[in-house]
Amino acid sequence: MSESVDDMVVNSREAFGQFLGLLRQDLQTAPEKWENVLLVDYLDAMQAYAQDIQGYYDNAGHPINADKPSWQTFAEIMRGASIYE
Repeated sequence: MSESVDDMVVNSREAFGQFLGLLRQDLQTAPEKWENVLLVDYLDAMQAYAQDIQGYYDNAGHPINADKPSWQTFAEIMRGASIYE
């Protein structure tokens, strides 16, 4: 697992598991980067980000349909929830 949580490509269940390990490690080593360190806040942000992620894709010019999610989409929702306000 040499990749960082910010640049990891998540294209399989195995990669998603590795991503979750990196996400946990990121929280442990750099909690100051996280807006939502408490589980209740993180889950609240995850709910909001899951509802808003299509807007992110559209604004960033990514041709992704969030209604047909991939392992990468799930990873982006989890990563986004760490900083979503």
